[in-house]
Amino acid sequence: MKKRNRIIYWTSTIFLSFAMLAGGIQQTFQIGGYNEIVTALHYPLYMLSIIGTWKCLGVIALLIPGFPVLKEWAYAGFFFVLSGAAISHFVCGEPFITALPALILLVVTILSRHFRPPDRKTSTAKI
Repeated sequence: MKKRNRIIYWTSTIFLSFAMLAGGIQQTFQIGGYNEIVTALHYPLYMLSIIGTWKCLGVIALLIPGFPVLKEWAYAGFFFVLSGAAISHFVCGEPFITALPALILLVVTILSRHFRPPDRKTSTAKI
């Protein structure tokens, strides 16, 4: 079971990191078709650079050893960005298929966080 959890963790984390880094770089430099998507969702283009930069920093936080609280913030940021993207597509009346990439990455984010090894989790205080 422990080996299975580690495989699920690393597979989901590597997939998530690759997707977020690729998207983050494209968004930071406003390349790769994101301008049209953001414009269709009625967001200002400068949001791309802000969100893209934070995605790249979140990937670094997930992959470097230590800093478990920073990892929690990265997971939270990914959750908010991805759920917000999916909701934005729905609210703007776009087809479900346009929100599917965000929803898939949202599931991968949850898997990665859930299957983290103990040394990558924050310690919980007992009350």
